[in-house]
Amino acid sequence: MTEVKEREVAIVPPKDHTPVVRSLDPSDFPTPTSRDEEFRFTPMSRLHNLHQGNVTATGSMALAVNKVAGSSFEIAGAKSTDRIGFTDKIAAGAWSQLEAVSTLTIEANQNLSESVVVSIVGSGDVAFGQLDINVEKFASAVVIVDHIGAATYAGNIDINVADGGAVTVVSLQDWDASAVHLAQHRITLGKDASVKHVSVTLGGDVVRILPSVHYAAPGGQAELIGLYFAGAGQHTEHRLFVDHSEANCRSNVVYKGALDGEDAHTVWVGDVLIRANAIGTDTYEINRNLVLSGGGRADSVPNLEIETGEIVGAGHASTTGRFDDEQLFYLQSRGINEEEARKLVLRGFFEDLLGQIAVPEINDRVRDSIEARLGGRI
Repeated sequence: MTEVKEREVAIVPPKDHTPVVRSLDPSDFPTPTSRDEEFRFTPMSRLHNLHQGNVTATGSMALAVNKVAGSSFEIAGAKSTDRIGFTDKIAAGAWSQLEAVSTLTIEANQNLSESVVVSIVGSGDVAFGQLDINVEKFASAVVIVDHIGAATYAGNIDINVADGGAVTVVSLQDWDASAVHLAQHRITLGKDASVKHVSVTLGGDVVRILPSVHYAAPGGQAELIGLYFAGAGQHTEHRLFVDHSEANCRSNVVYKGALDGEDAHTVWVGDVLIRANAIGTDTYEINRNLVLSGGGRADSVPNLEIETGEIVGAGHASTTGRFDDEQLFYLQSRGINEEEARKLVLRGFFEDLLGQIAVPEINDRVRDSIEARLGGRI
């Protein structure tokens, strides 16, 4: 694969990073347009007006969860009034439409040996959702949130990890081709808490996921992993924000994606902020994209802002390249046919990331799905 590398570190004077608006009321937000920085890559005409913040639900999502000892699930809990506000009209609009919240609790001091699987299934309707994943003190678990079916869905996830807790959350977007999915995934880490947040986006017409990390105490660790594939006409967008506001915290971001087909479009924006009081921070982010055919576009924007020099390390990188015919020639010259050669190259591109995800029940499904969506190329 031929790569074009970009690497930079921006050190700028401190400024106020408080969102202009943070609210649970969609009327507090201006209606976003493609002229806004946060939506400049987003195909607004394909959002089915979810960005207006006033679309009415025509149905609901079917939810199911397996029972795992040490955890509990409430499918229709009361909405709290003290929740931190969202940062855009779409998320606030979803909240305003909800009658109830679904809550998964991993009980204190429990080390779950079996993954908890939350299935969210669409039936073609407009729907909204809020899933809270609460990991209590010194608990650990793997949680898989599986999005399937067809829907126009604005559904947010809040992940709260108490002191000493550890959780892996895999959000799998394996929608039917017509689906639209917009979401904020907000992560809050307590003292010495850790999270591995995995986003796997394979299906859907438009999928836009916004993970963010907030450190509520020192010693937190966040690993954000993403794998995405866009076929012809698909738009996948991942915008991350890691806010290092506490001392001695760590973050590592690795996202990889592939595109194949006319008008396939992927967007990755990674924002990392190291505040003045966040001494001892260690952070790195990288995004890699592989363009398999003509007509696709990959936008990659890494941003790193540092307000203190007392850190362990900080950096970022971005690479985008086309499928290298020389690699195919090399493999074919050694007796491997073209179809198998393409499989080897593409599997190699994603395999190290699947190893980092380290959730066996996900890996085979992802491999099969990617190969099925490659339009006959492998």
